[in-house]
Amino acid sequence: MSDCLFCRIISKEIPAKIVYEDDLCIAFEDINPQAPMHVLVIPRKHIARITDIEADDKELVGHIFTVCGSIAASRGFSGSGFRVVANCNADAGQTVFHIHFHLLGGRLMGWPPG
Repeated sequence: MSDCLFCRIISKEIPAKIVYEDDLCIAFEDINPQAPMHVLVIPRKHIARITDIEADDKELVGHIFTVCGSIAASRGFSGSGFRVVANCNADAGQTVFHIHFHLLGGRLMGWPPG
């Protein structure tokens, strides 16, 4: 998807501070961090929204959560805690229509969130 911001980051057309990548996903620092650790973890496969995830994507989505846990652990947030957030559609706050998971840590997270 040539007009998708995250697809352009994946293809290295747009620079990003990449913290992890493999054949299924890529993770990079958010440009507007909301916590000391704010990393976006995205699949290389373009999936516009959570409601577009198909049965064949189960392994991919599970892998992304494993990557989230590994990044949080490598940054020392396993013990204190971290949050993984995904927004679906505009009313929930999704602004880039390529599924992505916000990995947040390093501050107290309130509940309910915004």
